Amino acid sequence: MDEVIVKHEENGTVTIETDVFPATASDHSSQYVRVTLIVTLPVGYPNISPTVDLKNSRGLDDSVLDVIKEELDLKIKNLVGDVVVFELIEVVREHLTESNLPSCHCVICLYGFSEEDQFVKTQCYHYFHSYCLACHIKSSERIFKEEQEKLPAWQRTTQFQQRCAVCREVISVDIDNLSKAAPPTERENARNFELDENLLALQKKMAALFKHQQSRGGIIDVEAEETKLLLVTSPVSESSETTPGPSVTQNSDSVIGGHNNARREFYRGGRGGGGFRGGFAASRKSRGHFYSASR
Repeated sequence: MDEVIVKHEENGTVTIETDVFPATASDHSSQYVRVTLIVTLPVGYPNISPTVDLKNSRGLDDSVLDVIKEELDLKIKNLVGDVVVFELIEVVREHLTESNLPSCHCVICLYGFSEEDQFVKTQCYHYFHSYCLACHIKSSERIFKEEQEKLPAWQRTTQFQQRCAVCREVISVDIDNLSKAAPPTERENARNFELDENLLALQKKMAALFKHQQSRGGIIDVEAEETKLLLVTSPVSESSETTPGPSVTQNSDSVIGGHNNARREFYRGGRGGGGFRGGFAASRKSRGHFYSASR
């Protein structure tokens, strides 16, 4: 009997939740599909029919889930007034037993699973071809080592962890054993892709449409837009022939120095005798001589 979780809501309804697996005589390694069945019992059950929901499915596509849901609704309709919880669980279990082969696709190669294929079920209930998962983990480990070499020593992580290609959960698988598996059957039997007349006509049509949009400015060139406002500056050559002019400080010093020299000459009476000492006396003598001559 699978674990059953019963929740009592404040409005009086009761929710019963359980994970349903296929019947494989308790061989858990052979259980490749699963689903969570949620049954909501309203107030007045069993006279009022319950509602069912299927969640957290693994290995089942939507078409299988739709078939299970239709049969559950039919069972509820036919057993109004009876306790139907365990009957609903058995309905789901029977369908899972019949569909124990994963009906989804391998997310690595995008091909389905056949009876001849060797596939693996991870701890998180995701399914991959053994060959595909081995290639994926080897590639991930190679990229991990390349990225670690680019980091400084104090940031490196020496341990590589295998992760699921779907949910990124940490998994543990035997790579050596998986590498011995053959490639997927559908992949080996797939025919080579060839362009037919319809695809060739579509290519010509889309090429003409592209040129029309490009002529009208409807196609954005990402690289051109990135360099559109790029400012390029050329460095100044050190061997420039232009001689730099005098700085403002040099000119100011020369002007101030000349002004101070003129003041000193003025006080000493130099440069024309206009100073306060000899220059001033000489000026008075000159004026006295001028007055006496005029009298």
